[in-house]
Amino acid sequence: MTEYVIRFLLGGAVVSAFAMLGDLLRPKSFAGLFGAAPSVALATLGIAVYQHGGNYAALQTQAMIAGAIALAIYSV
Repeated sequence: MTEYVIRFLLGGAVVSAFAMLGDLLRPKSFAGLFGAAPSVALATLGIAVYQHGGNYAALQTQAMIAGAIALAIYSV
């Protein structure tokens, strides 16, 4: 249960920070880019490093990169 509380608080704080960054940038289309996805990924990776170590987090990072590439290909 503690992991979920930490993930909730850390994810919320990082989402808020990225939302403020997106609000400061022009054009406003950047606001969606800096929305939830990057901040949730950072929170998840931070927890993964803390609980499982760097090798596990590196594997998760590679999976996130592969997913981003697949989404870009699908979008094109």
